[in-house]
Amino acid sequence: MIRIAQFSDLHYGTKTLAEADRCFGAAIDRAITLGVRAAVLSGDATDHALDLHAPAAERLFAQVRRLADHCPVLMLQGTFSHEPPGTLAIFRLLGGRYPVHVADRLGQAALTATGQWIASSGWCFDAVPAGTQALLSCVPTVNKAIVAATVGVTDAAQTVGEQLSLLLQGYAPINRAARSQGVPTIGVAHGTVFGCLSEHGVPMAGFDHEFTTGALFAAEAQAFMLGHIHRHQSWSLEYTAGRQCIAYPGAIGRFHYGEEGEKGFLLWEVGTDQAHFTLEPTPSRRTIDIVFEGKPDLDGLRAAVELQDIAGAFVRLRWTVADEDRHEVDRTAIMRLLEGAAETKLEGRIVPVVRTRAAGISQLATLADKVRVWAHVTEARIEPLLGCLQRVSCQEPETIAEHVLRELDVLDIR
Repeated sequence: MIRIAQFSDLHYGTKTLAEADRCFGAAIDRAITLGVRAAVLSGDATDHALDLHAPAAERLFAQVRRLADHCPVLMLQGTFSHEPPGTLAIFRLLGGRYPVHVADRLGQAALTATGQWIASSGWCFDAVPAGTQALLSCVPTVNKAIVAATVGVTDAAQTVGEQLSLLLQGYAPINRAARSQGVPTIGVAHGTVFGCLSEHGVPMAGFDHEFTTGALFAAEAQAFMLGHIHRHQSWSLEYTAGRQCIAYPGAIGRFHYGEEGEKGFLLWEVGTDQAHFTLEPTPSRRTIDIVFEGKPDLDGLRAAVELQDIAGAFVRLRWTVADEDRHEVDRTAIMRLLEGAAETKLEGRIVPVVRTRAAGISQLATLADKVRVWAHVTEARIEPLLGCLQRVSCQEPETIAEHVLRELDVLDIR
């Protein structure tokens, strides 16, 4: 049995630095306290391309070096838009007490009893290396652009899924051999599992997702550590060789409003016939959403603030208002009520005035005909409109005014 800490989706960047570094730092402290034998970072360590002199880069290097001084570290290539190709290469040079293995290609890595990494020369070992304490099969992000250039855009998504399924099945024989020698087997991948849930609770169902649970289980690894989806979730399977587990730890911190679930890292216990994990929480920021269907009601907002402790929280206020009422929203008063929050984000949705067009109305000969067409399109009563049009066309302004005044006297409105 080997104890491994899995961290994922750190997203170090200019805007995310405070959240990422606080959470990752606390996670490393906890992992060291728990005495993990190895650490896996399953992709998206950075949020975007970083300059070497950027504060986010410096903090990420320092934290990974601190982790490498405690145990061997494996870093998997994540999404190219977050981790451009080559981003992780520098981590091989950190020079900690234990090495950092960068898995930026399909392959396997064997963790030895002395804490060293042995990388396969191809996509798979021919035999389990001597002295292996854990065997990891690594599937970094697939470059779909290369696949599309080969098979065409239309067939690219399906081809990626089919080829990855065949690849994972191909790892099964060496994983069986490793288990027979008492070596725990682990898979590490970055991508989307069909049917998983996003951090906002949306099912990820589509033809362009890389994995299915069936394909992942077919690799016959006891543990499959996934990255990319920011929500913690898992699947398990009991089979002849024991218990298999697939899990996303989710993002290390809470980087967006509306994210569901707790944030943290996974503490894995992996043996030759079983795998278990626990979610270790991180001190992620607290977000609160307050939503009004119409114009923000200050009394309702005051009640919501009293009901929820907003001190130190990140608060997002949303409302929907008609275009003609947009100026009635008192943003200054709203900000006063939310002044205890660490951050306040105001999002007003403006419903535009919709004007119905009557096709061909400009080609009609008379104004009365145009009014009839317009009334039909807008479902307005035609008789009062034609009456008004008749008076405007045939009477003097003074006569029209006198008629209106007489009607007001009759109704006793004046």
